[in-house]
Amino acid sequence: MALSFRAAVPADAAAVAGLVNSAYRGEGSKRGWTTEADLLGGQRTDEEAVLEMIRAPGSRVELGFADGALAACARLAREDGGSCYVGMLTIDPARQGGGLGKELLARCEAVAREWGCARTRMTVISRRAELIAFYERRGYRATGRVEPFPEGDPRFGLPKVRGLAFAELVKPLAYS
Repeated sequence: MALSFRAAVPADAAAVAGLVNSAYRGEGSKRGWTTEADLLGGQRTDEEAVLEMIRAPGSRVELGFADGALAACARLAREDGGSCYVGMLTIDPARQGGGLGKELLARCEAVAREWGCARTRMTVISRRAELIAFYERRGYRATGRVEPFPEGDPRFGLPKVRGLAFAELVKPLAYS
């Protein structure tokens, strides 16, 4: 099943927040393999944060639709130095494992190329070895840079374990 894509508009913010939270937090997220529910409680994002992403200059929330329904999303942000940050890559837990994540990631990389970016960059919770391996199979490499998880800020979730950190992954973009 192929996705159709478009950029999010402010009216999409609530649906995007709902999709992201369903894939990463709470018991329902455990239907998919991208869940963070054993590491973090609380929300992953909210409508206000998604609206900020949609409205921010140099930022885009890309939506993927399957059978007319929102099935995927990701946030892209242009950065100084020719990088495009890719974050919040989300697939509906009921649709995970069918190749939609690969398709969405390829779309993000295509948008980054359209923007003239030389590479994509992301941060992943370092304890998510299976997720890091997914990105490595798609050409991403760990830079060795690690950022501490922002504890004490419920906008990012409530840690259930100690020592959470983000590992940075980067992929150079080839142009044809």
